[in-house]
Amino acid sequence: MTDNYFVQKGASAKLNVPFHGKTQDFYFLLLPKATMLPVAAAVEPLRIANQVTNSQLYRWYVMTPDGAPIRCSNGMTITPDLPMGSLPAEASAFVCAGVEPQNAANESVLNWLRRERRFGRSIGGICTGAFALAQAGLLGQERFTLHWENQPGFVERFPDLLPSPRIFEISNKLMTCGGGNAATDMMLNLIEEQHGKQLAIIVADMCLHVRNGGQSTPQKSNYAVAIGSRNQRLLNALQLMQESIEEPLSIAELCDRLDISRRQLERLFSRYLNQSPMHVYFDMRLSHAFALMNETSMSVTEIALASGFNSATHFSRQFKRKFGASPHFFRKGWN
Repeated sequence: MTDNYFVQKGASAKLNVPFHGKTQDFYFLLLPKATMLPVAAAVEPLRIANQVTNSQLYRWYVMTPDGAPIRCSNGMTITPDLPMGSLPAEASAFVCAGVEPQNAANESVLNWLRRERRFGRSIGGICTGAFALAQAGLLGQERFTLHWENQPGFVERFPDLLPSPRIFEISNKLMTCGGGNAATDMMLNLIEEQHGKQLAIIVADMCLHVRNGGQSTPQKSNYAVAIGSRNQRLLNALQLMQESIEEPLSIAELCDRLDISRRQLERLFSRYLNQSPMHVYFDMRLSHAFALMNETSMSVTEIALASGFNSATHFSRQFKRKFGASPHFFRKGWN
């Protein structure tokens, strides 16, 4: 690629940002079925930063394991710039994954990640890239995250690793984000650290992106937003249910921990959710099972137990009621 490729003309006035350092290189390794949105959301802030400063602050390259075009989760094919290989000394690399992340990274990818980390590169994961980082043994004690939808399956596969609920995490030389527009927030954070707040604000405006509350922003809307209520007792009940999936609490135990009567609890759920507490709790557990069905190779019995069902038969019956197919047929249909 020529330098002109990285610095393009735009209609906005040039921002005077003094720059006398080295150009920062980013390499994006796309794995099969990577999600395209967060990859574009990570690259575009770099392009725009160059455009509005008329300077080559950043360069970016797309890689695939063997240099061949790769099909993303939306069915579109991306042709890479180059195959995996040794990176420049001060480059940063992101492994980008998407659906079925547990099967995306082969041994050559894992060895490449280990080697580049051993040579001191900054390594990151976009969307579900943390699966590959965990398989390569690179997460250690660092803070990290991945898309919230894939976190239950990740935790079942790597029980000693706990992902953050935040949109992105930057911890030493490890950078991870939950996918989607979180990649833009992560890159804006890096731009602000390297070139100042003014540039980060202008890049965000060019992206028509309203910046969140920084690294501490959670990925999911809180329950108050989701249900349209700030009733604290109801919110506490939902949070307690979510934290007790594998070993579900009885109504009596919920009421005891919440210091509320059964009648009050049922009224709250009926008023705000138009469902009984147990029906809501049941759906939470089945949604958890659905995630494990898609993201792990756990058996149906193991998934049943991990979702708080003592009987695989009962679990299968309820799963079919909610999703229209038994767990066994459901899994076959996705293979």
